[in-house]
Amino acid sequence: MTGQAATNQKLSNIPLEINKMPSVGRIVAVTGAHAIVLLDHDVGIPDEDKKSPEIGTLLKVDTEPSIALALISALSTPSPGTHEPGQELRIVEVEFIGELPKDDEGKPTSFRRGISCYPALGDIVCRANTKELAMAYACDTESSVRIGHIQQDKSIPAMVKTDELLGKHFAVLGTTGTGKSCSVALIFRRILEANPQAHVLLLDVHREYASAFKEFAEVISPANMNLPFWLLNFEEMTEIIIGDQRDRETDVEILRELIPQAKQRYRGGEKNEKTSRLRTQITDDGNIGIDTPVPYRTSDLIALLDQSLGKLELKGELAPYKRLKARIEQISRDPRYAFMFGSLTVHDTMAEILGHLFRIPVNGRPITILELGGLPSEIINVVVSVLARMAFDFGLWSGGQVPITFVCEEAHRYVPFDPNAGFEPTKRAISKIAKEGRKYGVSLCIITQRPAELDPTILSQCNTVFSMRLTNERDQEILKAGVSDAAASLMEFMPTMGTGEAITFGEGVSLPTRIKFDLLPPHALPRSSTASFSQNWSKDITDKNFLDNIVTCWRQQMQVALPENPGATNTVDTPATASAPQPVAEQPQVMQTAQPAQAAPPVQAQPQEETVAPAPQPMPQVPPQAAPQAAPPVQQQPMQATQQPATAPQPAPITPQPAMTPQVNSYSPQPVRPPQAAAVAPEPPAAMQPPVQPPVQPPVQPVTQPVNPQITQPQAAPVPPGTSGEPSLSDLIKKIRG
Repeated sequence: MTGQAATNQKLSNIPLEINKMPSVGRIVAVTGAHAIVLLDHDVGIPDEDKKSPEIGTLLKVDTEPSIALALISALSTPSPGTHEPGQELRIVEVEFIGELPKDDEGKPTSFRRGISCYPALGDIVCRANTKELAMAYACDTESSVRIGHIQQDKSIPAMVKTDELLGKHFAVLGTTGTGKSCSVALIFRRILEANPQAHVLLLDVHREYASAFKEFAEVISPANMNLPFWLLNFEEMTEIIIGDQRDRETDVEILRELIPQAKQRYRGGEKNEKTSRLRTQITDDGNIGIDTPVPYRTSDLIALLDQSLGKLELKGELAPYKRLKARIEQISRDPRYAFMFGSLTVHDTMAEILGHLFRIPVNGRPITILELGGLPSEIINVVVSVLARMAFDFGLWSGGQVPITFVCEEAHRYVPFDPNAGFEPTKRAISKIAKEGRKYGVSLCIITQRPAELDPTILSQCNTVFSMRLTNERDQEILKAGVSDAAASLMEFMPTMGTGEAITFGEGVSLPTRIKFDLLPPHALPRSSTASFSQNWSKDITDKNFLDNIVTCWRQQMQVALPENPGATNTVDTPATASAPQPVAEQPQVMQTAQPAQAAPPVQAQPQEETVAPAPQPMPQVPPQAAPQAAPPVQQQPMQATQQPATAPQPAPITPQPAMTPQVNSYSPQPVRPPQAAAVAPEPPAAMQPPVQPPVQPPVQPVTQPVNPQITQPQAAPVPPGTSGEPSLSDLIKKIRG
């Protein structure tokens, strides 16, 4: 039994009693695809069956060969107030959208668009019942997925046709905060659940979709991204190296001449090695052009620039070569470009990169989420251009054997309406998918909150549209200009729709309709919820590492890893790839100071939870005496829970250590108290914290006290007299800068 036959079988099981619906009025005018209905006087009384119809309600007119279906587009009262209540003339304007043909027994069959027999004047108009609604909005269950329910009847599911939705591109539009990200996650989760061997590439600008596809997604972030520079074409490479500088024509021509030579050098070096069949064919044919995606080395490019510099005599001719060389060396050392220029060796890994991006083989991960948030802003458009071009070229040269869906979040960034904005190769690559991708199995999904700022060519190629709430009049006008008459009346709902509602029309759905999306389970929600100001402002941030972590990620262009529930905690974790400041390990018995890290200033240690341990004896106070080497006294600290109870400790001399970040006042006359069982060591009060550069203290004799023999204390270099042991600000800056 086919999917459509199964659907018809289910519809036939609906009881016939619900097919009887009271009339709402009669036809008084018919003009082409439109008609005018005069409502009955009793319509609108407090009764479920007699309630007044609304815009978007589906009505029916029973004719001899079929049941004509019409959608209400307008309501009016020509002369209000001239009649008694209930006697006013009420007019309903409708648009015919299709019909349900009757079989030999007079029963309605599957829905089809268009009208073969128009109603006559005086024909009775009724509401479409549940069975007729189900037949009108029914889809083939084998190739369709449910995404919600129609607004008119919650029992009727809203279905989308997967092949028509993806085969001819679609768009999801809506103002921020209307549930756009949740709707996108819902649509693709339902598609992936029904098609586990899919191939989807999603560009995630705000890092919000990884949590929505935990079991489906291969997440690629700047930390594990591998997109070698030799995959870029000449325009993209020029954008990175030269940019928008003035008088760039000379630099462009130099690159145009030297890049093919660098590719030839790499090919020449590979002739004596064992090469793959693909590389052998390229080498034999000699068809390497400036845009051919074959490897080459930046070292060869710099060597060619040096050779050219050696041949030039006039100083005016040296500047472009020096400028190009400096720029190539700069981006090669920049850690932000490590995913593109960071490899020390160059290998032909194009097949592996394509397999990773487009999930070939799938290996249980049918969607690739590429997080662009951590990339430099000046290179994001170039990366999107490379990915869109590679998706189209892969579909072209594979003959469409592996259909790919390219999902472009915040599309108005990459294909803006303004011809002077954006990156031209990116516009061209995405437009090529929109215009020609269908032939090669490459579909496009456009997600944007500003349709008016999007290139109209892109939007016009989207055959299915999910329009959520749009309050801007220009956005509404752009959308209305490209829809059919049947959906134009539904556009009036756009400014007033609630969160999670949408007007959907196009070839991916049976009829233009207003739908309500299903709710996603909590574990599948994208990380796009609105911040709770009242909740977050009710708590203070006391974590001492918070700002240090933010500054480190800021400087290294690495985004902070947000917690699972942003409103439930005040701390922020840094990603494993960022060189965030790490807490200094606290010594079990004697407070030692750690040297500052190369990448960040030192951070104070956080208190650890302890268990019962033998309490050490208080350290006897030693009067200060003159000594050749000055150092503050070292105080006894409680034993950590990780240390085993030691036997009688043996006295041993302790080398004085420079206290860089003392935790307590070194000159407090009170001894240190032993810790309590299962208690957390309290933080010292702010008044007890020493300043950043403590003043010079009087010298003292080295203190001799018991030390745990299992612990090896690090030895620090002696501090010259008259210093505090704290590195100067200039030393820290030098270490941070490397």
